[in-house]
Amino acid sequence: MRLAYTFVIHIYSLLVRIASLFNPKAALWISGRKDGFDRLKKIAGNNDEWLWFHAASLGEFEQGRPVIEAIREKYPDFKILLTFFSPSGYELRKNYELAHCVAYLPADTLQNANKLLELFHFKAVFFIKYEFWFNYMYQIGQKGVPLYFISAKFRPKQHFFSWYGGWFRKQLLNVSHFFVQDETSLELLKKIGITRASLSGDTRFDRVFRLARQASKFPIIEHFKGDGKIIIAGSTWPSDEKMLLPLVQQLPSNYKIVIAPHDVSEKHIASIEAQLIATHIRYTDYNSNDDYKVLIINNIGILSQLYQYAAFAYVGGGFGQAIHNIQEALTFGCPVIIGPKHKNFIEAVDLVASGGVFEVFDAVSMNSILSKLIIDETFRNEASAICRNYVVRQIGATDMILKYLESDFETKTVVG
Repeated sequence: MRLAYTFVIHIYSLLVRIASLFNPKAALWISGRKDGFDRLKKIAGNNDEWLWFHAASLGEFEQGRPVIEAIREKYPDFKILLTFFSPSGYELRKNYELAHCVAYLPADTLQNANKLLELFHFKAVFFIKYEFWFNYMYQIGQKGVPLYFISAKFRPKQHFFSWYGGWFRKQLLNVSHFFVQDETSLELLKKIGITRASLSGDTRFDRVFRLARQASKFPIIEHFKGDGKIIIAGSTWPSDEKMLLPLVQQLPSNYKIVIAPHDVSEKHIASIEAQLIATHIRYTDYNSNDDYKVLIINNIGILSQLYQYAAFAYVGGGFGQAIHNIQEALTFGCPVIIGPKHKNFIEAVDLVASGGVFEVFDAVSMNSILSKLIIDETFRNEASAICRNYVVRQIGATDMILKYLESDFETKTVVG
């Protein structure tokens, strides 16, 4: 089975190489891995102890980030290797200041795994959420290096829990401990005999909670808001905008809207502007001498902090593959409206059930909940309190993981 799995890895790498001829993201995936081991050889020190964190992309990195920060503070002598699978994560965090080396993950072959583990003296390895790379996991187990999964989440339909999943289940035995997000994941692991697991929750709540307490002020947003209220539409896609933008004209005079699309390219920003009848302006062109109904965020990196100004928010993606991060809004006590593709996100499912997040299916249901949140202040405040209280109950995953690692770091020695 391992031969078949490795063959699939080689085929995938070949397909990406072909795609790189016409796809910019695939081209970055290939070019970023070129001569990767030569660079790693120059960085790996013979006597240094390293901790390796691996994330698929930016979202997973943000889940691992609180643990990296806590470990750097408590164990400053360890060096950090941070790897990414996706260019969208690597390109944005390749200069992350708390890592001593940021790199692409070499393709998951036994040869690459062995080379990496020979180069570095790893004290421990941390894979984040869904990053199941079975050749790396096998070689890590063979070397006797502790392997932890952070914010892991399992679903009944994954191959680990299928009738044909024997080989995949066996690979999980290479993991020293799973820190899982929910009870379902814990129970699924128990059913297949995996007991080295703890319910810790999602470490990303620790991150967004801390950021909310350190949020910067944005004079442009404050001036735009004035004495009224604003709605933040964050990480929107064309499918979200098609439904949301026609409703802007119906907003009462004391409400404005900030639109922060997922894609901030000139083409997409122009398409949003073409759909708007209401007065609007881009963030980078904001003129305090005029009054606007819509402010379009045409840069990246500030959305997570803009939710502090919102009466409530709409978070996009739910009419495509899946919703984007709603935790950043929740930590500011923002009631959130989302589309139907949210079932794999615990916080969304929980808060739809408890009344802090609202699911919409079309323009009619969107208009209905918008009106309710605008008109009924008591209803909006109750939803806000539900969101705040939920976040407070979720924080603490990082401390739980660090407490567990204290005993492990004291009793296990590095193998390399």
